[in-house]
Amino acid sequence: MSGAPARLLPGTVLRHSRFYLDRATGEYKPKFLLVLAPVRGGDHVVRLLTSRHANLRREQPPCDHGEPYPGFYLGVLDTARGLGKKSWLDLRGLQDADGVESARLLGNGTLTIVMQLPAALLAPAVRCVAAADDTTQAQEQALLDYAATL
Repeated sequence: MSGAPARLLPGTVLRHSRFYLDRATGEYKPKFLLVLAPVRGGDHVVRLLTSRHANLRREQPPCDHGEPYPGFYLGVLDTARGLGKKSWLDLRGLQDADGVESARLLGNGTLTIVMQLPAALLAPAVRCVAAADDTTQAQEQALLDYAATL
């Protein structure tokens, strides 16, 4: 139903085709996001995926809260869908995704569903984000509540 919150499952990898404006070119640039847990009201805890600064990021252990780039190593997710490089979940804080806005963006094609992360990879990622410094208390609770169901 139009206007209803998007029913995105935790573990869904999304591509946002217009996530940020590149001021140098005037073009909107895409980013990949991972849906981690539902929040009351139909919103979702999300974090960005990144392949930048691979030489400064750890693969082992996968959950790294250290500086300069705290992240959770996801590996190479899907070469056919634009995720052909080593990827990390960026542990820096991000505002929850609004369910109504997500539904609108899915409807107009700005957001597209790329893949579903396997549960074996999602569970430790959710726990890692819950313990991150930039995770709000409300996000931490939502993540821990969801982790308890895994």
